[in-house]
Amino acid sequence: MTSTFPNISISTERLVLRPLDEDDVASLAAMMNDEQVAAWTSVPQPFTEDGARTWITDYAPAARTGGRGIDFAVTEFLTQRLVGLIQLTKTNWHVRSTELSYIIAPWARGEGYASEAALVTAQWLFTDQKFERIELRTAADNTASQQVAQKIGCISEGVLRNACIARARAEDGTWTDVRTDFIVWSLLPEDLEGVGDQLRDGFTSFGDWN
Repeated sequence: MTSTFPNISISTERLVLRPLDEDDVASLAAMMNDEQVAAWTSVPQPFTEDGARTWITDYAPAARTGGRGIDFAVTEFLTQRLVGLIQLTKTNWHVRSTELSYIIAPWARGEGYASEAALVTAQWLFTDQKFERIELRTAADNTASQQVAQKIGCISEGVLRNACIARARAEDGTWTDVRTDFIVWSLLPEDLEGVGDQLRDGFTSFGDWN
């Protein structure tokens, strides 16, 4: 039987990670149309509100119920504003491993939200879900993403040569594919020793958000 992640939210002092809902359509579309998101992810460009709605109502729920992973909307605790996305994919329930990725909206960068959201997700995976390995992959030139991986305690395991397709603006303003390397990072439960102190009270989870 396929295992699945629970439909929950996770909170820190500043953030709430919760399931995406239809109120997020406009903000999700705006976030995904950002230049940095377009450059370092495979999100279709331009990313329409119809695409955001399909992601929220079809893709994300199917990924969770199918056991492949889970998507969390990252929101500010005080304002409830959408500031990012945490995504778990390629989940292997036998090995108890999953791949983690993060996107932060341009209006919320520089606040440490990516590392805070990624760290609390890792804490939840290792303690509540009993996972044994989290993997991250960052494009070779995506230094901001690499800094987040380092900050939460990830260990660089090596390079997958020519394994990543990034994007760059062509002279006519369109996007063109650029092949580059992936840096592979891993995070194990013991890697969080000391790192978790960055969040004062850890996390609190609430079941059945909807």
